[in-house]
Formats: sequence, structure tokens, C-alpha cells
Amino acid sequence: MPCPALPEGFDFTDPDVYQNRVPLPEFAQLRQTAPVWWNDQPHGIAGFDDDGYWVVTRHEDVKEVSTKPEIFSAHLNTSIIRFNASMTRDQIDVQKLIMLNMDPPEHTRVRQIVQRGFTPRSIRALEDALRLRAARIVAEARQKAVGDFVTDIACELPLQAIAELIGIPQEDRSRIFDWSNKMIAYDDPELAITEEVGTNAAMELISYAMNLAAARKECPAEDIVSRLVSAEDEGNLGSDEFGFFVLLLAVAGNETTRNAITHGMHAFLTHPDQWELYKRERPATAAEEIVRWATPVVSFQRTATQDTELGGAQIKKGQRVGIFYSSANHDPEVFDHPERFDITRDPNPHLGFGGGGPHFCLGKSLAVLEINLIFGAIADTLPDISLAGEPRRLRSAWLNGVKELQVHYS
Repeated sequence: MPCPALPEGFDFTDPDVYQNRVPLPEFAQLRQTAPVWWNDQPHGIAGFDDDGYWVVTRHEDVKEVSTKPEIFSAHLNTSIIRFNASMTRDQIDVQKLIMLNMDPPEHTRVRQIVQRGFTPRSIRALEDALRLRAARIVAEARQKAVGDFVTDIACELPLQAIAELIGIPQEDRSRIFDWSNKMIAYDDPELAITEEVGTNAAMELISYAMNLAAARKECPAEDIVSRLVSAEDEGNLGSDEFGFFVLLLAVAGNETTRNAITHGMHAFLTHPDQWELYKRERPATAAEEIVRWATPVVSFQRTATQDTELGGAQIKKGQRVGIFYSSANHDPEVFDHPERFDITRDPNPHLGFGGGGPHFCLGKSLAVLEINLIFGAIADTLPDISLAGEPRRLRSAWLNGVKELQVHYS
């Protein structure tokens, strides 16, 4: 098998790369030549005491890693594939308290509790309120001639959905948005967010959530928080566990859906035939294609718990393994013409919500609901929306983020 013709020093977690584009051509090279490929890094550059990681690019291999937590651990080095070089081991280890970075059986215990908030009945109970909020968000944007789609529309509904889900008062919701932004923006110098600022934002959010949990324990209400934290000795969450759960929601449920909506709008406006089709038919398959196309989380990582083989590569115990969802979602062995944005694509076995296994996205049904509601409202109220500029991308090692997307609203 030939070697991939990548530039010397190319790193699939380089935030400078993602500030400009997702490296889809380079992923395609690896799928064809070295589907599991060792990516050298300067020692410790990612915050880990090592010299690189394995890049997993094929759909089938990403699924295999995702569904074998006994071999590929989320806990040992967390799921975040790149921190800054200044990140200490103690700072990394603190993040193991988040469900994203747990392995079974502890992950199983926590997930069984928190999934009470994501039952079909719970999501249906939110639908009417979110439909009204989506309509209001879009109607307010319509009052402007030109604006930033990210801040005017894309960020609002995911924030409202998470806040509605866990009962955060309306007057506090902007604080959740601010804290979540600071937690994920440490790679982008334009935003002037240091790791210290991001850490402080995380602690403020956790403290806020712990206080909310304590209040519900003292005086339970008819809401999801009360169901998750009351009667702790009966298998519910402690206040600290609830705090870390809300932190996960703020990023996994807020940032990712916001970016899916933004990328989806950009895709519609650069594929006008698809926008016309959507306005006319509102196909039920659209939300899944938007998530495949956007793939808001480019990659997570696992760490090998033993020597193993994957895709022809010999992986050693303790080595980090990057699972690149963006590559898997463009694998031509799985998707017919993956380069096409096709809102009627069916079947669509994308991995934008994870590769299966214990860490499959708990909030998938909520995210799909939000995407459907917001694009339905846009199609109804802003049918002639158009681009006013190119998207300005977030500098991040693992998020496919957009900071700004200027549009004409009419």
C-alpha cells in the first residue's frame, strides 16, 4: 500500500488547519493509503506526555473503536484529542469527572441516570415551547436587513433548549452561553480566551449547576433537575455530578447544535437547489444530512488499554487513537457521492452523533428536533435569506466551528 503524500509535519489536530477548512482531501488520502496512520507530533504539544497519536479515518474503523471501550478507553487520557502544551496532567485528570470521559461501568451508571431527562416523553414536552421560541428568534432576526446568523439565530435555540430542559431561569441563560463559549475558545487568539479564563468559566458553570441541584434537593419541583438529583441514595446524581453533567450539556448540546445549524444554513445557501427543495417539501431526512455535512465534532480520542490491531496497524498499549468523524462521514465506501449535500439522502448512517457504543449522543433526538424547528421557521419567515459574506471559522483542534456568518435576511 503506498504512503500518503502529506506535507511534512502535517497534523490532523492543528488548529490552524481548521481555522481555514476541514482537511477532507487529506482524509481521503489516508482512507485510500493508510486508513490507520501514525501522526507524529512534537513531544507534549497536545498536553500529553507522548509524541503523537493514530489517525482513524474509515467509517468501519471509527465504529469499531467506538464500540469497544474495553480496548479503547475514553477515561485514560479523556476524549479531547488536543489541549495546549501548557495543560497539566492534574487539569486533564479533573476532566475525567465528565461523563464524556468515563468508561463503563461508571459511565453506564451515570448515563442510566441522566437519560431520564432525554426520554421521548421529555423531548415531546419541550416541543411546543421550542417551536414558539424558534418562531420568535427568526421573527426578531427579520427586523434586520443584515446580521450575523450565528448570534442572531443559530446560537439561540440550542441554548434555550438546554436551559428549558434543566429549568434554568430565562434571566440566567445568557450566562450559560457566555461560559460555554469561553470553555471551547482557548485555541482562538482573536477571542482572547486563555486556558485560565476557560477553566474559570467551567468552574462558574459547575458552581451554578451545583447550587441549582442543591436547591432542588431542598425543594423538589416538577422538573428534570429534581428527577436527577433528589433521593441521591436511591441512585440519583450528587450535586457535583450534576454540575459536571450541565457542563457537558453546555458544550455537547449547545456548541455542537449551534454549529450544525450554522453549517446547515451555509450549505443551503451555497446549494440553492437544496434550499428550494427544503422550502417546498421539508423532507424528514434533512436534519440528518445537515449533521453529516457539518460534523460539528471533527474528532475525539481513545487510548489503547492493550496492544491491538486496527485497520492493519499495530497499536501499542497506552497510545492515543483519534477517531475522525469528519473523515468517516465522507467515506465513499458508505456514502454515495459524500461530497454532495443531499437532504433526501436515505439511508444516512453518518457518525455525527458518534460511532455507536456507550458514548453515542444522548441528546440526538433533541438536536434533530431543534434543527427541524429552526429551519422550518427560517423557511416560513426568511425564505429569501442570502449570504452577505463568507463564514469566519473558529480556530480549534477538534471542533468544526463558525464564529460568524453574515447574511441578508430579506
